[in-house]
Amino acid sequence: MRDPGSTRLTTALAAAGVSWDQVARCDSLAGGTFNAVHLVRLADGTGLVVKIPPGPETPLLRYEQSILGTEALYYRLAAQATGVSVPSVRAVDPDGGGYLVMTECPGGTWHQLRPQPSGGERDELRAELGRRVARLHTITGPGFGYPSLALGPLRDTWREAFLAMVDAVLADAATYAVSLPRPTAEIPHLFSAQAAVLDEVTTPVLVHYDLWDGNILVESAPAGHQVGALIDAERAFWGDPLADFVSLALFGDIEDDTAFLDGYRSAGGSVSFDVATRRRLSLYQAYLYLIMWVEQVPRQGGPQRREWLTERVLQPLAAIFDEWSPRT
Repeated sequence: MRDPGSTRLTTALAAAGVSWDQVARCDSLAGGTFNAVHLVRLADGTGLVVKIPPGPETPLLRYEQSILGTEALYYRLAAQATGVSVPSVRAVDPDGGGYLVMTECPGGTWHQLRPQPSGGERDELRAELGRRVARLHTITGPGFGYPSLALGPLRDTWREAFLAMVDAVLADAATYAVSLPRPTAEIPHLFSAQAAVLDEVTTPVLVHYDLWDGNILVESAPAGHQVGALIDAERAFWGDPLADFVSLALFGDIEDDTAFLDGYRSAGGSVSFDVATRRRLSLYQAYLYLIMWVEQVPRQGGPQRREWLTERVLQPLAAIFDEWSPRT
């Protein structure tokens, strides 16, 4: 097979101990919005997934610095949790940002399954997912915030770390002249006014924060589908485990997912939906919506993407802000 001429790809493979003459096939994978992703098949049948970030000319959000290092850390830590499948890291750029090489995991994304699992099969898949997430939430860290230190050192309190994360994405909004539902200078005060509930969180837990159906692999088995690996952990941080529930119920309400919650609790996960819990969830939902809305400007997603995000992200974000502080 001919070398595609990508010095960065061959450098990444070399770091994993793979020379180009061992490669039988190399395909680009679609679906990513940030990194270039390649599926490399070796002559012995081994499959490797190689992530290469965009070049230095590509604008980044502040938290996105060295996120491949964050993803590698997540997999290495998650692999220690019993019953949790994640890719195995073969190589990562020691500076955290140049490449990530990992093993291919079997299955396809839940999002792409046709037909979608339903009834009892879906409930069992969601319950198993809940059990795995509960095991992941036993992994604790040295402080709160992004492990890449892209936003500065880890904080001693979750409130301080989370508000710094919000400030960073708002600074990105100002950098890229992103229109927001409220004046940019007003939004930090909206978050701060709700932030006392964050003091309930005293232990930094490993949070994936992007566990929507597109990042959950499902394998086919003789008895039906089964949950496979959890992937694309680039957005991970040390924080409140409750934050994972936002992407697990993307555009929905995790309280409606009784199968997932039953599985989560059966594996030791603890959650009760009181007023403070729901307020924390609204904070994490608003932060995720901010990321999704702000990033589409430097990504140049196009009018169709913007229209979709306006309906699914910007309008719900405005509704959260109105709930926190109704307009007069």
